[in-house]
Amino acid sequence: MLQSNSPLMNKNMRDKKEEKRLHSLYSMGILDSNTEERFDRLTRIASKLFQVPVALISLIDRDRQWFKSACGLDFRSTPRTDSFCAVAVENGRPLVVNDTLSESAFSHNRLVLNEPNIRFYAGYPVHLPDGG
Repeated sequence: MLQSNSPLMNKNMRDKKEEKRLHSLYSMGILDSNTEERFDRLTRIASKLFQVPVALISLIDRDRQWFKSACGLDFRSTPRTDSFCAVAVENGRPLVVNDTLSESAFSHNRLVLNEPNIRFYAGYPVHLPDGG
């Protein structure tokens, strides 16, 4: 019998939670949808309020990070493996990285080393009412 704190049990629980989250995301029908002013307004406000060149509303699916709104970027998605947001979603809590070059988890990320040369990241995972 598996102990409740065993690595395998924790992985199984994480996998089930992720599958529920993905199901909720896909059922929303929002991925790959058109831009919407209500979301674009939020990213413009965030960019000005926090005085940052890039502000995003990101959705993390199985393989990628897709931007429902992107203020300051010319592309609409990145591989999930390059996503800072995926880390926040996986941990289920806010993530702040004050200096991406000094954080070993992110210093080799292509979005740090190449355009857009991310140096600071702050993200907060949001959840649907069903918890997904």
